[in-house]
Amino acid sequence: DVQLQASGGGEVQPGGSLRLSCTTSGFIFDDYSIGWYRQAPGKEREAISCVSSSGDRTYYGDSVKDRFIISRDGDKAAVYLQMNSLKPEDTAIYYCAATRRLYSENENEYYSWGQGTQVTVSS
Repeated sequence: DVQLQASGGGEVQPGGSLRLSCTTSGFIFDDYSIGWYRQAPGKEREAISCVSSSGDRTYYGDSVKDRFIISRDGDKAAVYLQMNSLKPEDTAIYYCAATRRLYSENENEYYSWGQGTQVTVSS
């Protein structure tokens, strides 16, 4: 049973940083690409970043490029999202999801969203 759980959210001032974690279980971690998504109130879900199963390929949405860094740790079966230079518009619930593909930027191929973690950027 593929399970993912996002954690590490919180409230931070503009310009601050947070590190989100996505812990996984129930599947062979090295066979799956992992993606981060977010959804703000009243807005559609937005793709933030994804990392290939091997970790050698990544994607970043335009809104977070050069500020966020995705990484994965096979020993811990976890994926991280380092978020720097946070802005109020980054406020959202952040989710992680998996796809059994070597690499995919197609949101429709990701599943097992699980509960998200709230990130609030406010002064």
